[in-house]
Amino acid sequence: MSTYHLVVSGKVQGVFFRATAKEVAVEKGLIGWVRNTNDDEVEILATGSEEALQDFIKWCWKGPDRAMVRNVVITKVDDQHFDRFSIKRD
Repeated sequence: MSTYHLVVSGKVQGVFFRATAKEVAVEKGLIGWVRNTNDDEVEILATGSEEALQDFIKWCWKGPDRAMVRNVVITKVDDQHFDRFSIKRD
């Protein structure tokens, strides 16, 4: 298991990025969370197999249909464990 912290920038808010990211993450068996930031970015913390995470990261570079992803900052972090993959609204 590995854990990655992602910050996705571009046109990523108001395009169902969080909801679609959750669907994709659950489909790939990942756990963690996704949330909007105050800087108009999307932040993700995801844990799972390296293969599933790499597929998810590849998806993040594209995002849902209406998104226009400009950049994805990827940082491998210490493993973290969650019960499920959720959308944070804080």
